Amino acid sequence: MSSGETFPMARAAECPFAPAPGLTRRAPVSRVRLWDGSEPWLITRYADVRAVLADPRVSVDVAQPGFPHTNAVSKARDARMKTLMQMDPPEHTAQRRILAPEFTVRKMAALRPRVQEIVDDLLDRLLAGPNPADLVEAFALPLPSLVICELLGVPYADRDFFQNVARTLVMDDPDPARAVAASEELNAYLEDLVTAKTAGPGLLRKLTGALPPHEIAVLGQLLLVAGHDTTAAMIALGTAVLLTHPEQFRDSSADPTEELLRYLSITHTEARRVALADLEIGGQVIRAGEGIVAVKSTANRDPLAFPEPDRFDALRPARHHVAFGYGRHLCLGAPLARVELKVAYSALRRIPGLALAVPLDRLEFRENAIFYSVRELPVTWASTLTTVPPGSSTKNRRTPHDSSVSG
Repeated sequence: MSSGETFPMARAAECPFAPAPGLTRRAPVSRVRLWDGSEPWLITRYADVRAVLADPRVSVDVAQPGFPHTNAVSKARDARMKTLMQMDPPEHTAQRRILAPEFTVRKMAALRPRVQEIVDDLLDRLLAGPNPADLVEAFALPLPSLVICELLGVPYADRDFFQNVARTLVMDDPDPARAVAASEELNAYLEDLVTAKTAGPGLLRKLTGALPPHEIAVLGQLLLVAGHDTTAAMIALGTAVLLTHPEQFRDSSADPTEELLRYLSITHTEARRVALADLEIGGQVIRAGEGIVAVKSTANRDPLAFPEPDRFDALRPARHHVAFGYGRHLCLGAPLARVELKVAYSALRRIPGLALAVPLDRLEFRENAIFYSVRELPVTWASTLTTVPPGSSTKNRRTPHDSSVSG
């Protein structure tokens, strides 16, 4: 039986970067109640989470009876549109084989100079504008939006449209019909880009001929929404962590990216699965047809996998985290996200005096969203930079030996 708690659970206001206390005080394999009254199994330990995500007897197919839907919005949308994230082999294997060559570590590393240009331009604009400013609006959101638009061939001028659709899809909207309509509108927009041949150079155009236009549009929606919202959330929330750990923020000897991915695990609704056959996880038999929620945030705070897991340590070798998932559904865009995060965090460290403009307890967090983050991140910086003219890149405002924050 369940503990009576409904998942997802509220995080503690005094520990906004940590998993909800209700996740850490329960048995590692236990029942939990969802929004619709269903009671799937909640899996919280690192080894068990990896076992679930790698097990071929576990399915991501949302049409399977017993699948633990995130909310009414996702259930309604998933009934109308099936993406790579809801496919099992061999369908999943076939589509991933088409996309995987476009997201290799080598190809994403080749994008790094362009990502750096975008970062420098956005920070030039930020530093030339009002001080303090909202880092979400000025930097964290436009950076991945620009990158994914260029990668797909979607006009960035249409960002307000697809960002509004994304907000509808990733938030717990009380009206599922509105989310379905927004999703279908975005699909129609993307399909029109493909069929009318108005898509810019990029992946949408490249896939023409390999897949029908409607399937390209569905893939495009997944990549467009997930490709900017997740990274924007990580940039903003990760920066909030760094600014509350100023000594580590100023230490340029460590790349904090992997530790931030481990420490935060922003997929608030976690990995959803359903058992296709009886299996045993953590000593508990899970029957065919029973839902499973694999909790990556607690897996990444498991002391058996990460000593002193609640301590943020930018020097920690944390790459074995499961923030991007594990197994055949390991996030396809992980190499791109890593490039964007590494460039973003490195550049932010070069801004003298960068700091939160409000106390941490005054930040508002997105608890009713698929991807946990801050709604706004007010920041300030050394006042002498307010007169720097636009176009003078942040990378040119430091000496060759100074890559740290100076105060």
